[in-house]
Amino acid sequence: MSASLFTLIFIATLAFTTLAKFWLARRHLAYIAAHRTEVPEVFREQIPLANHQKAADYTSARTRFSLLSMLFDAALLLIFTVAGGIQKISDLSQGWFTSPLLQGMATIVIALLISSLLEAPFNLYRTFRIEARFGFNNMTFGLYLADAAKGLLVGAILGLPLLAGVLWLMARMGEYWWLYVWGLWVVFNLLILFIYPSFIAPLFNKFSPLEDDITKTRIEALLARCGFTSSGLFVMDGSRRSAHGNAYFTGFGKTKRIVFFDTLLKHLNIEEVEAVLAHELGHFKHRHVMKRIASTFAMSLGFLWLLNFLMKTSWFYQGLGVNPASSSGQAHTATALLLLFMVMPVLGFLLGPVMSAYSRKHEFEADAYAVKQTRAGDLVNALVKLYQDNAATLTPDPLYSKFYDSHPPAAVRIANLQTT
Repeated sequence: MSASLFTLIFIATLAFTTLAKFWLARRHLAYIAAHRTEVPEVFREQIPLANHQKAADYTSARTRFSLLSMLFDAALLLIFTVAGGIQKISDLSQGWFTSPLLQGMATIVIALLISSLLEAPFNLYRTFRIEARFGFNNMTFGLYLADAAKGLLVGAILGLPLLAGVLWLMARMGEYWWLYVWGLWVVFNLLILFIYPSFIAPLFNKFSPLEDDITKTRIEALLARCGFTSSGLFVMDGSRRSAHGNAYFTGFGKTKRIVFFDTLLKHLNIEEVEAVLAHELGHFKHRHVMKRIASTFAMSLGFLWLLNFLMKTSWFYQGLGVNPASSSGQAHTATALLLLFMVMPVLGFLLGPVMSAYSRKHEFEADAYAVKQTRAGDLVNALVKLYQDNAATLTPDPLYSKFYDSHPPAAVRIANLQTT
């Protein structure tokens, strides 16, 4: 394949995915607007029209803003690739360092930092304008900066050694370097699963043991029935940043813990909390977490195999604005890694609906498990409260939902529970 042909294919694919995202978003906005004036029948007795309209307006505001974000992301990708941005960063890194390993690391780090800095205004607007306008943001600007600084520090401590190891293996392990890198990636991710609950998460939030004895007793009885052991039940100060509520499992093996947002416990009664937890236990019982981890590892192996192939071609580099003769060693492999990392979301756009469908299947299975352990009505009531408290739209466009949503639409999920 010639470099010019690959450039045309890449630009055409980027244009197609951007236009498809725009079309889906516009469908979504139109569908929400068409159903804004009436609460769906299944929710009519529980959710007031004003709350339904707030959810519609909140979702529409986020979707409209995403249109601008889509354009920015596409333009930035073109600047980094076809316009030669990565090549310029690589040239700059080679001028700063003599070591090919440091050159490669600097190229990737600089590109990621530039991308993060340019995207920061979008994150700030979402947090302090959209989230604040609808009453969800509790974060101060100081806390936002503190989180950003902590995230950068943790990323550097964990990410830089990983990046150095990946580039070293790519340069030294010969034809099958990608298997060695994959092994390192698997070990690194499993390590993060172990240390996240105890060392990383507490840097950002406060986790307190669940103190309500009645709730604790009910939950421990549920855990015993389901054969689930954990290192503890914790309440997270989610209200410090947002009014949204949630609950989740975190950790791996003996480090597993159950975490409730304080906002969740504030709005749900004990039976509803138990039903939400039973749903999460359904994910555990069906090994959904392990299946998702395994699928992620499988995709990462495919990514590295593809990278191994593309690194041997000149059209991949030249078609994306990089001169393959301008670097060598780790600097050369770093450029290839960065290029593929940036363009994969475009090339893999059509895999989105498949992954979303896989996730929704898991949600239905977890719901089915939950109603065997608790009352279906309690889970329905809990979900309705969560939809209302989080201003989740009750009327997403069906096609948009199939493409993006990891959870079934509210009406479909509730109807399914009511017939279970």
